[in-house]
Amino acid sequence: MATAFNRLAFTTLRHSCRTPCRRKQWKCLSNRRPFHFSPAHRARSDEEDRSSSRKIVKEPYSFDYDQLDPEERHHYDLLSPEERKTYRDDSKTAYEHLTSPSMESELQGMVNQAVYDISRETPRQRHIPPKIKPGLMAMGEMDEQDSGEDEDFDGDDITSTAHGELEQHREIREYARIAAWEMPMLSKLAKPFVPPPLDKPLRFRYTTYMGETHPAAKKIVLEFCTRDLPGLTEAQRVKLIKLIGVRYNPDTDLVKMSCEMFETQAQNKRYLGDLVDTLMAEAKDASDMFEDVPFDFRHHKPKPRAEFPEKWKLTEERRAQLEENRRQSALREQEREEKGMLVDGVKVIDQFMEAMTVKQPVAARVEAPKAKGRQRNLNR
Repeated sequence: MATAFNRLAFTTLRHSCRTPCRRKQWKCLSNRRPFHFSPAHRARSDEEDRSSSRKIVKEPYSFDYDQLDPEERHHYDLLSPEERKTYRDDSKTAYEHLTSPSMESELQGMVNQAVYDISRETPRQRHIPPKIKPGLMAMGEMDEQDSGEDEDFDGDDITSTAHGELEQHREIREYARIAAWEMPMLSKLAKPFVPPPLDKPLRFRYTTYMGETHPAAKKIVLEFCTRDLPGLTEAQRVKLIKLIGVRYNPDTDLVKMSCEMFETQAQNKRYLGDLVDTLMAEAKDASDMFEDVPFDFRHHKPKPRAEFPEKWKLTEERRAQLEENRRQSALREQEREEKGMLVDGVKVIDQFMEAMTVKQPVAARVEAPKAKGRQRNLNR
């Protein structure tokens, strides 16, 4: 700090007297240290040792008009000859005073006192404890700094796959809590569906993946009907269809375009809106209406649709005919029942079971033969 103040004082003196500084610059052996009171050491060269015994000669004062700045020149030009002489004498007196040894010693004392005062006012740097690197188990937590590093693994923990399963289970439970407690409150914010008005024919479709990052989330799909666009005549609408090309569906009269070349959905939507404005401006240009260009719908391949046969459709005559057939069938069944021509399945089964029933013979009782010899003694 003292060296910085020394350079400031010497720079002021050098610019005030318009003469170079008497002292020779020297190079320090070490880096400059702020707020240091000890004198800096320097390496003395042989040339400096030889010239140390030389006496420094004070340069005489000389007034130079070219060294004055524009403001001083303007002030000097406004002075009279007597005032100019007084100005030069005052400048010479100030130069002799600033280059005197007493003034230099006074400046050096002021610099040392300022350095001492600043050193007393500067507070001491407090000790900051080193930052502890958080462990793997504390990453993402609010107080990960206080958690410290992970403990040594002793083989008593589950695998990383099991930790992944636990994390997935926690996420499922979180969504279950949201579905049970928070989503029912969304019914208060429900609004009835209002179909879009006729003055807004553009329909944009967005895709979201429930908070997950996906490359297709930025894609925007635009659909509109050419007959719903306002301010277009039939000739202009035909030209618009020719300009759109393969994005036009002749069966439904719908135009479908998409964009995903920008990073956000808002940019892609803005691009599609500007593209529709450009197409409508080109369609309204009467310089060339593309009357010699025919329609080209080769890109559209209609899908075959199966239609219900006309003979199978239930008409009034067919319904009356079916009712008459059911009535005739019921009458025939009633006549057969009255004549006894109907077969009762339950009775037939009972008769068959009675005919097949046969009495089983009673088995005669046969006694076991008595044991002889050694086997008879063992039985005793």
